[in-house]
Amino acid sequence: MADQTLPAQIADQLRRDILRGILRPGMSIKERDNADKLGVSRTPLREAVRILATEGLVELRPARSPIVSIPSVKQVADDVEVLLAIEKMSAELACARATEAEVDALAAIVDVMADKFDTVDAVEMFEIDMSFHAGLARAAHNPSLADIHSTFLSRLWRSRFLSAIQRRNRERVVDHHSQIVAALRARDTDAIRTALGAHLDRLAPDIINVITQEIEQASATADRKDDL
Repeated sequence: MADQTLPAQIADQLRRDILRGILRPGMSIKERDNADKLGVSRTPLREAVRILATEGLVELRPARSPIVSIPSVKQVADDVEVLLAIEKMSAELACARATEAEVDALAAIVDVMADKFDTVDAVEMFEIDMSFHAGLARAAHNPSLADIHSTFLSRLWRSRFLSAIQRRNRERVVDHHSQIVAALRARDTDAIRTALGAHLDRLAPDIINVITQEIEQASATADRKDDL
């Protein structure tokens, strides 16, 4: 994080707070309170919130505090559909275009996953996992594709995290990524398609399930408040 701007560092912290549920969907992000909590001025905090808004994690509101976004099930389902197509295309292109250094870098990320799986919290492991997928997209050597992947990965950041922690296990996190790297190193398009398919086969239903549950819980909470 040393080479990041202050707003980017603040955005990282707020993003983690959203993942950990400290900032929940629909909760307002009050400028003064959060600036005081983070020990920063309001200007970089405001810029950080704009970063999160471009990612779809935060919703800006005129003359009111921004809130943590509450995506609809349809919106999430559509975004997952696009992300899955991008991930598969990136993997296939990477088989032909990735450099050996890029393959080695992805293998190193898997080693970190294996070493840290039992010692780091879910948020850090998720960030390591997503760095692998972002690296795979860049290894396709198609900047437009990598940009689109980054956009949709950001939009689904929280949804994907929620689905990941529900199914967190060493086989899925370590073995699946190892199989992807092995297929990439062998330049085997069929093998990487199979490996990535096995890794992502439950992504869409899992994400839709957790978002549906969250919306239902939020609605139930609102109903209880109305009854008081």
